[in-house]
Amino acid sequence: MTIPDYPFTPALEPRLERARYFESTYRVRTGDVDQQMRVRLDGTARYLQDIANDNIEATDFHDSDPFWIVRRTVIDVIEPITWPGTVTLQRWCAALSTRWTNMRVRITAEHETNRFNPEPRPPGLIETEAFWINVNDKGMPSRITDEAFEMLAAMTDEHRLRWRTMHPTPLPEDDGTDREHILRSTDFDPFRHLNNAAYWEAVEDELLDHTDIVDVPHRAVIEYLRPITPGSSITLRRRRLDDELLLWMIVDGHVAATVSVARRSARDRVD
Repeated sequence: MTIPDYPFTPALEPRLERARYFESTYRVRTGDVDQQMRVRLDGTARYLQDIANDNIEATDFHDSDPFWIVRRTVIDVIEPITWPGTVTLQRWCAALSTRWTNMRVRITAEHETNRFNPEPRPPGLIETEAFWINVNDKGMPSRITDEAFEMLAAMTDEHRLRWRTMHPTPLPEDDGTDREHILRSTDFDPFRHLNNAAYWEAVEDELLDHTDIVDVPHRAVIEYLRPITPGSSITLRRRRLDDELLLWMIVDGHVAATVSVARRSARDRVD
């Protein structure tokens, strides 16, 4: 497929021509999509989890470097992916340091038609990047093994990756519009942490009132600040600023995650 001009500023780093990548293909399922048959943000997050798991299992490093946690995920929806169709994911390293990496995943989709969605649609395209931290079995940041570092470093020229938040906006005062987001036992993974996709389910609830943002190319960014464990209660604080929706997920008085979903125009202006 032909990749259209990138609509976001700054654009996510493209793959170097010499860089090897891991590729996997999945079917779009009805459980991934909303009532307009658009793949939801939580559905996209599940694709990213699946290819990350498949990628590490396909290497020799599932024993030496098995534990990784996500600190941030950026999702650029350039052309929406809808049902029915097939998605192809390509995953590679765009930058790294000795303990963390920026892993890029390009998601393309060839759409099909059926009796429920009979109109032809252009190919889908979503560009993503996730800041992954290598951790030990105690959950503490750990050096990437030399062998894994060498493999990842060959994919990129950026070997001095540093963390910088994309969400400098501080938590605003409560204006009486906060709401509770109910968590379920199925939202948690085997490590007793809230599954990455479950955070996006709360965001999708909010986007029902802001469809003008997601009806056009948009960027969604989540930064995970504190783990959310079983028994927690999430309070959502949200603000609409022009073409951008900001969310703060509060647990026990502390911000556990911050989220931004912005139309192209807002993202161009902010960055």
